Amino acid sequence: MQLQAIEVVLSIETSKLTFPRRSSSRVLQSEGMELAIVLTMFVLGILLGFVGAGGSGFIIAILTVIFGVPIHMALGTSLAAMVFTSLSGAYSHFRQGNISIKTGLIVGGFGAVASFLGSKLAGIIPMHSLHWLTAGMLFLSAIILIVRLFIVQKIKAKDKGETNSTFLLIKKAAGVGIVTGLLSGTFGIGAAPFIQIGLLLILGLSLKQSVGTTMLVILPIALAGGIGYYFQGYLDFTLLVEVVAGTMIGSYVGAKFTALAPQPVLKSAMVITPIMAGAILLIS
Repeated sequence: MQLQAIEVVLSIETSKLTFPRRSSSRVLQSEGMELAIVLTMFVLGILLGFVGAGGSGFIIAILTVIFGVPIHMALGTSLAAMVFTSLSGAYSHFRQGNISIKTGLIVGGFGAVASFLGSKLAGIIPMHSLHWLTAGMLFLSAIILIVRLFIVQKIKAKDKGETNSTFLLIKKAAGVGIVTGLLSGTFGIGAAPFIQIGLLLILGLSLKQSVGTTMLVILPIALAGGIGYYFQGYLDFTLLVEVVAGTMIGSYVGAKFTALAPQPVLKSAMVITPIMAGAILLIS
C-alpha cells in the first residue's frame, strides 16, 4: 500500500517536471545555433524583401526542417513575427493613402477573434498532420496568388457609388475576416493572398487599396494568433527576437533590389516562394 502511494507521488512530481518542456525546447539551444538562425533569417529576409510575399511559410519551413523547431512553435513564432514585419508596411501604405481604414478594422477585428480560435485548433492537431496541412495551405496560397496576379488584375474594382449599406459591409467584412483569420491562426501563415482576394472581389476595393488594407488586416490577426500560441506554450521569445531581427534587416536590404527586376520575374517568384516552402515542409 505504501509502495503504491510512493509510486503515485513520484508520477505526479514527474509530470510536473516534464509538462513545461514544450515551451522551453528552444531555451537550451547553443549560442552558435542562435547565431545561425539570425544569419539564416537575414538571408531569407533578403529573398522575401525582394519578392515581397510568402515570408511566413518559408520561416515555418526553415525553422522546422533545418533547425528542428517543433511545428507548433514554428507556427506561433511565424505568426507573432508578422506583427513586426507588417507594421512598417501598413504605415507606409497608410501614408500613401492605400488603406481603407473602416474596412480594414472590421475585417481585422473579426479576423483577430478567428485567429485566436485558430491557434487553439492548431494546438489539438497532431504534429505530423499539421506538417501536411500547413504544406497544403502553402500550395493553395500559390494557386490564389496566380489568380490574384494573372487573372484578377483584369477585373475592375466595383464603383464606390454602388457601395453597400453599413450592415452589408459588416456582413461581408466579417465573412472575409473569419475565414482568413482562421486560416492564419491555424496554420501560422499571413494569408495575404486570401485577404487580398476577399477585399478585391467581395468588398470591392481597388487593387492598390486591397494591397494596403491587407497589411492593416494582418496586424490584429497576427497579434491575436500569437497570443493564442503563447498561452499554449508555443511561443519562445528568444526565437522570436532572432527571427524578427534577421528577417527585418534582410527584408530592408532585399527591397532595394525589387525595382531592378522585371515584373514577370517578380510575379513568378511570388508564386514559386510558397510552393518551395510547402515542398520543404513535406521533406520533414
